[in-house]
Parts: sequence; structure tokens; C-alpha cells
Amino acid sequence: MTKSFGAMSVAQLSLLIQSRAADPVEVVASILEEIESHPDKAIFTVLLKERAMNEARASSKRIREGRSLGLLDGIPIAWKDLFAIEGLATTAGSKVLASAAPAVQDAAVVTALKQAGMIALGRTNMSEFAFSGLGINPHYGTPHNPHGKDMPRIPGGSSSGAGAVVAAGLAPVAMGTDTGGSVRIPAAFNGVVGYKATRGRYAMDGVFPLAKSLDSLGPLCRTVQDAVWIDAAMRGRTAPEVRARSLKGIEIAVPQNVVFDGVEPGVAAAFDAAMERLVKAGAVVNRVEMPAFDEILAAMARHGALVTAEAFALHRDRLSGPEAADMDRRVVMRTRLGEKTSMPEYVAILELRERLIAESQRLIGDRLVAFPSVAHVAPPIAPLEIPSGVDSGLHRVRVRSLENSLEANHADNSRSNSSTDRYPCRSWSNFRLVGIE
Repeated sequence: MTKSFGAMSVAQLSLLIQSRAADPVEVVASILEEIESHPDKAIFTVLLKERAMNEARASSKRIREGRSLGLLDGIPIAWKDLFAIEGLATTAGSKVLASAAPAVQDAAVVTALKQAGMIALGRTNMSEFAFSGLGINPHYGTPHNPHGKDMPRIPGGSSSGAGAVVAAGLAPVAMGTDTGGSVRIPAAFNGVVGYKATRGRYAMDGVFPLAKSLDSLGPLCRTVQDAVWIDAAMRGRTAPEVRARSLKGIEIAVPQNVVFDGVEPGVAAAFDAAMERLVKAGAVVNRVEMPAFDEILAAMARHGALVTAEAFALHRDRLSGPEAADMDRRVVMRTRLGEKTSMPEYVAILELRERLIAESQRLIGDRLVAFPSVAHVAPPIAPLEIPSGVDSGLHRVRVRSLENSLEANHADNSRSNSSTDRYPCRSWSNFRLVGIE
């Protein structure tokens, strides 16, 4: 059987479309048919069938007439339910926003990729208000991890549908957001590539926030090359500036504290095997201590989490009104914790973060940093959906799933947005190497 269009990489599909071996109309129609026949109905919240077919016909016409917009013209993409889509309410995985006013225009990055010729397939499911690294959603269902053959397993969150749709072979790329791991966790659990860019690398207009000090965007796809292409288009570039280079002499720092605490044997083995391949290719690996990792966790225990404080400020009125009854009670409980963070504590967190960013940059320099995005494989869904007064089991899994990835968001570096940087978004916090069992 021929490989389905949705299971191809962006580069593979681009070659077919640009050579006219496949027509965008054929591609989109086939992918939409596969999505509608797929047994997991929780991956998408909305399919944009009419829009997708109209955009496919426009792409087909351009390519036939020799007016292709570039490598991404005709490539389908799925959008997380945080991005404004013209004519639709942005529901952010929540029922309480279902009756919100429809967006009058697409989000800035949706527009940027449409201008590159990409075709919007629909909106993918997510954790309510993006506030969970597990992907559980009681309103629209929880997408199943396509690799969970023994039992239904979580897809990771909050970009749950984005990770599942690529892993299931239903789309070559999906767009996610990442505040504490929401691109990297589903990428790790679903076995796909996830690129969390530095905060500020892309325009955030039309993206529903969780915590503006931490929010960032990034694609989930099949290859690093695909991520490079998408990154360039999101910034309005007609071609990527990033070029492949030899690994010989590239230095990689592997932290020894926090990120390997409680790591599962299979994850550790896969990570070590990946590092061995890099060393054989010429990379130099150094084991280092990252004091910032311990300080971030200590500050969260002392002052509360930055994401929680900012999420509470965003949803404060909603939490004190009738809408709270229609929200996932676990999200409500989690968000209300932000009320405990005082203004002095909030300022202290920001000041500490600024210091840790500077210290980490001095320690790491131009080296890359590698460690498992998640220390364990995707757990089963069922135990995490059982109602509980304290959610102790869910809380433990949620915290452990986020612990490695949230370090990167807190130690973010927004200065590395220049197209002249040695690496795309060269901040150490964005290098990701995942061990998956």
C-alpha cells in the first residue's frame, strides 16, 4: 500500500507537489477522508473542510501556472485550538469559550504560513486553557497516543492533538504552543520532532495565552528539516537560513542534576544510545551541573510557579464567576493556586529568573544542552481520568512530566532571534534530544 500523504514528511510531500506528481486538491481530499474515518475522534475539535479545499484549489492553480509560493505551497497543517482562525471562536480546549465572538482574522502565524501556501486542515484538541502536560480533556475527549498498542495512553499536553495527529499519520505537521513543555512533551510521548522556539521568535498576535512571560510556539513534525522549513516561513522568510553542518567539534552539555531524577531505564538507555551516535559523529559531550535547575524548582516551592500566577491573573474573573463550574475542576484547582503568589513573590520570581538566564548563558556559552524531555514513557489514560478529591496520582504524574521541560521555559533567552545567529534560536534551552523507549 502506498504511504498516505498525511504520513509523509513535509519534505517528501513537497517534492511530490512541486514536481506535480501529486496535486494539492488530491492531497487534501485524501487527508480529510482519512481524518474522518480515523477511529480517534478526539484528535480534532474542528475540521476546516471548506477552507482547506478552497486553499488546496488555489495552491493547485498556482503550481500549474508556474507561480508556486515555495517549498510549503500545498502542504497541509493542523492548528492547535489556541490560534485564531477567521470566523471561528477560539475555544482553547474549553466549553466556556464555545460561545465567544468569532475571530475577525487569523492569528499572525496562521497568516504567515497561509502566505507560504500552507493549507489549514482544522483545529486540534488540547488540555483546557493549555494548563496541563498530560493532554487530558473532559470536554472534547482525550486523544489517544497512537503508539499505545497495549492500552490507551496519554498523548502529552497541552498540544495533545498536535502530537497525536502527526504520530497517527493524519498530517505532516501541526502547530503547538509551549509554556512549560507543551510542544516537547507530546513530541516525546508520540515519537515525533517538536521544536520549541525561543519566546518572542514568532508573532504572538491572535494566540490565546497561558502565561505571557513563558509562552512560545513551535511545530510538531517528522524531521528536523521540516521544522527548519516551517520556522523560516513563520518568520516570513522565503527560504531557511539554517544549513546542515558537520557534528565534528560540536560541544553538547548533558546536565547531571534534576533531569535524570527518577528516569525510567528505557528512556535512559535510549538517551545514552543517542548520545553515543552523536559522539561517533564527532560531537564532544560534557557532563555538567546546572545550578539553575535546582534553583528554579526551589523558587517554585518557595514562591509558587510563575505560570500559575500569570494564569490566575488571566482567568481571575472567570474563576470567581459561574463559568468555573463548566471548567475542568483540576484546571480550576491548579489555576487558583496562583492566588497565593503575592506581588512581592511574583517580582522575586522574575528577578531570580533574569539572574538564572544570565548565569546559565555564561555556563553554557555556545554549547548545546541535551537531556530527556520527559523522564518516563506515556502512562495509561484510565487512572488519570478517575475522579479524586486530591488528584494525588495525577498530580505526581503531571509534575514529573513537566519537570524537565519547564526548566527550559524559565531559563528562556529572548535575545536570540536574529537571522544571523549561529544556530536558529541558539538559546541552550531550545535544544531537545529525547530518549523514548
